[in-house]
Amino acid sequence: MHSITIISATNRPDSNTEKVANYYQSVLKAKGVNANTLNLKNLPESILHSDLYGKRSEEFQKIIEAYVEHQTKFIFIAPEYNGSFAGVLKVFLDAIPPRIWTENKACLVGVSTGRAGNLRGLEHLTNILNYLKINVYHNKLPISRVDTLLDASGNLTDAETQKVIDWQLEGFLKF
Repeated sequence: MHSITIISATNRPDSNTEKVANYYQSVLKAKGVNANTLNLKNLPESILHSDLYGKRSEEFQKIIEAYVEHQTKFIFIAPEYNGSFAGVLKVFLDAIPPRIWTENKACLVGVSTGRAGNLRGLEHLTNILNYLKINVYHNKLPISRVDTLLDASGNLTDAETQKVIDWQLEGFLKF
């Protein structure tokens, strides 16, 4: 049985990214796949001043052990921030020893309220993950105008988007 970590790659409260991450988790669960979601809004505040520079906090060490160290597959749900991805994701990646990431696999999803679905950010993220020796699945999914695809309760209701997510996940599970 697969075990996957889904990373909701923003620290913004009640984000559309979190809602998309929750949808991915529910689809994986329906497929019988164990998936946990790491929401970067739950990172310790110390990450920027201590964990990033080698003074590992107990709180961040627990996050690494639970969501990164023993995983081999990751799904990054990355919202667009100024033509790229959120800085908190870069800090998160930088605060973890590169050897932990080596030879793992990643699936990338871009989220934006604009038209491009964070394509630029996905390319930036791909370059960083390749540098960390993470194998990136070729089917990167840009989700554009995400705010129009969610109902009032934050559920992803667009049938076409649901279909392409399912197709992406089927391929990633075989990757």
